[in-house]
Amino acid sequence: MTQQPSATRERTRLGAGEDRPITVASVPGSHVYVRHIAHEGKPSGVRRLEDPDPQAPDRSAQQQWWPPVMLDPAWLADADYDLLHVQFGFDARDPAQLDEALSVARRRGAPIVYTAHDLRNPHHPDSTTHARQLDVLMQHADAVVTLTPGAADEIRRRWARDAIVLPHPHVVDLPTMRAHRNRDARSSGTRGEFRVGVHVKSLRANMDPLALLPVLEETVADLPGGVLQVNGHRDVLSPDGARRDAALADHLEEAARRGLVDLRVHDYLDDASLWDHLGSLDVSVLPYRFGTHSGWLEACRDLGTTVVAPTCGYYAEQGPVLAYEMDEGRFDPESLAAAVRSAYAHGPLPAPTVDERRRQRLEVATAHETLYRRLLS
Repeated sequence: MTQQPSATRERTRLGAGEDRPITVASVPGSHVYVRHIAHEGKPSGVRRLEDPDPQAPDRSAQQQWWPPVMLDPAWLADADYDLLHVQFGFDARDPAQLDEALSVARRRGAPIVYTAHDLRNPHHPDSTTHARQLDVLMQHADAVVTLTPGAADEIRRRWARDAIVLPHPHVVDLPTMRAHRNRDARSSGTRGEFRVGVHVKSLRANMDPLALLPVLEETVADLPGGVLQVNGHRDVLSPDGARRDAALADHLEEAARRGLVDLRVHDYLDDASLWDHLGSLDVSVLPYRFGTHSGWLEACRDLGTTVVAPTCGYYAEQGPVLAYEMDEGRFDPESLAAAVRSAYAHGPLPAPTVDERRRQRLEVATAHETLYRRLLS
């Protein structure tokens, strides 16, 4: 058996029931979800390591964490941590490499937690590799966390594992969320338009905007003050884009010429610009044929923007949405039109307040720390 590094042997001797800080190697450390499962603005019993720079693993990286150094077997063997918590980024390793990395953590006595965000990877047109990676994670994890009861049920069916359900915390930072809500309250009733947004980003594999756009164009055009805004990145929609989708770009350019679409083509938006964009919409439509959970949906809820979401995945379990029928095998255009008309007729869906999000974050952070201490005890 491989000898544990001295720091890990000392932690094992001390035990985890005490109030000493727990050092967590969180993969990644800089993702907004990971930042917001920590206690807000106060000392915590959990210290999450910063992401090592992929170009120089002995240095931390504030933003660039891909590919995740924390899943490198050499890093896992030598780094000073108590517990490994895998969230995102493991698709940078094939199943055999992932198994090797997690085996290193297990040999040194570090518990492994896996949070199942995606049971179907939205970036992969084929689910085979991701499913094999999930097999490895479910085999090695001492505890599995997920975001919704439906996902927990699927995990139980597929892997016979009981997952802990903890809701997705806020995505927009709380001061910005409060500022947007105050601004919206001041401008309530002064706008004469109803703005529906679709963001095709860089066209992930699970997106099928061309199926939705003709329905949305017709439906929104029939609503007084209706505006259909479509945003997309230059790499997909610009004439010289490296990943240009000609069919989508041609459709949107023609729709814009006909006045059916307010087309916005740009590079990636920083957080402040993205929150301004989402907060300017009455409705955000998710054009997904497959998926599991959505941080985009949570950001919309933070900003009071109604979400129209497909019936695939577990989006409706994250919070109130208006659902339309779409998955990999079917699409019901009338259900999409009905969802948009309902949003127009009935106004915004209920959204969490800043105080509710703050309480939820405290509960989620406390639950994670309690789980870590239980596994280390």
